[in-house]
Amino acid sequence: MAWWHFVLIGVGAVLLLLIAVVLIRTALFKPKAEIAKDDSECVVDEERTIKTLGEMVKCRTVSYVDKSKEDAQEFERFDFLLPTLFPYVTSTCERVDVKGRAIVFRWKGKSSSSPSVLMAHYDVVPVEEEKWSKPAFDAIIEDGVMWGRGTLDTKVTLNGIMNAVESLIKSGFVPQNDVYLAFGGDEEVNGTGASSVVDYFEENEITPALVVDEGGGVVTNVFPGVKQPCGLIGIAEKGMLNVDLTIDTAGGHASAPPPHTSIGRLSKACLNIENKPFTFRITKPASEMFDTLGRRSSFLFRMIFANLWLFKGALNLLCKKSGGEINALMRTTVAFTQMSGSKGINVLPPVASMRANLRLIEGDTMDSALEEIRKKANDEGIKVSKISGMNPSRISSVDCEAYKKVASAVASTWRDAIVSPYLMVQCSDCRHYGRITDKVYRFSAMDLTKEERGTIHGNDEKIRIESIVRATEFFTRLASKL
Repeated sequence: MAWWHFVLIGVGAVLLLLIAVVLIRTALFKPKAEIAKDDSECVVDEERTIKTLGEMVKCRTVSYVDKSKEDAQEFERFDFLLPTLFPYVTSTCERVDVKGRAIVFRWKGKSSSSPSVLMAHYDVVPVEEEKWSKPAFDAIIEDGVMWGRGTLDTKVTLNGIMNAVESLIKSGFVPQNDVYLAFGGDEEVNGTGASSVVDYFEENEITPALVVDEGGGVVTNVFPGVKQPCGLIGIAEKGMLNVDLTIDTAGGHASAPPPHTSIGRLSKACLNIENKPFTFRITKPASEMFDTLGRRSSFLFRMIFANLWLFKGALNLLCKKSGGEINALMRTTVAFTQMSGSKGINVLPPVASMRANLRLIEGDTMDSALEEIRKKANDEGIKVSKISGMNPSRISSVDCEAYKKVASAVASTWRDAIVSPYLMVQCSDCRHYGRITDKVYRFSAMDLTKEERGTIHGNDEKIRIESIVRATEFFTRLASKL
């Protein structure tokens, strides 16, 4: 027998062994045990919880970086509204004074040793009212839907928290441990409200055993091969970096341009950066998500996620080509969002600039990402500078009672959902709590369609009435276990 016959036999044997290993690992990659569910009845005063959200939405609590554009009276109106809507909360709970724009209540429990924090923010982003189908601040209800800015982001969760605590206090319930209700008023502009609350905790040596803020939700068709609804709990969030790329020249008349204009060079730099994506990484939040949802996926994807040691490269290529949410879980992303040049169409700009928003994954920092952008731009004449940003958050634990409480409340409220950790690609107020605890969880208590998610920060923001009620049910189930 020729030597190459032995080579072929050897290659075939190795290939068969590899296939056997892949198939065995796939067969063993079975779903994890389901999250414990609470079968007790949870009664929600539906009429009341819908009415209170409507009253909150009517407050035009629009925040701006430029404070002169804000209507301070609307923020005061919101603050003064709470005692009328939630008399039991405001009469029973201690109001905590903090330095920033935030409303904080302490609901005293039987113990102060393991306090929890339930968070939301009551400021909202601006609206272009002429582009809305309904008035943005009238909380109009039609066909089972409430229209209004903040219905999804995040007055619905604030409303759910307050209604849950109101009903529990009214029933005589006292939590095992202190519960803080912490609501920021400047989250949308990266303000100091939430950080001032954390300052208060640090100064008073209070270490939260659990923190819940906005983040994931109950969604469908977001994970390859999984048709069942997924209740996603963010255990970390990406960092952010805003970058300015600028070229300074002498300018001049457009009739005699150089071989490559400032705009042309910036455009080339943009393509250079987009064509060289940041490093692919499977971080702990993504790994936890794959290990949970991957086991519930169709056979092909289950095989991939059970054998990432072999298919990691293929997954990387898939992410590069498709972009979107899965890609954002795996690498630092770059989105070019603004460009400016000359004020005249026939004038070469003396200064041309382009701006990008980066979302940083664990392993990258603002400094390292800035240097990476400089290298990828590959033009020494382009000045790359940081505008603003923050590093990736601390990663929270999933092997603890705190996570189990949140997961159980999700599973008990949305009983057909698969509950899973995930990485939040947006930024939230709760990142500040990473300074004092690793028990921070990001879950917006709603089941949202892709269309509904698209109205957050956009036109025609609205929420189904059933989602308003369900949010209150979730927080009632969670608060009753704190």
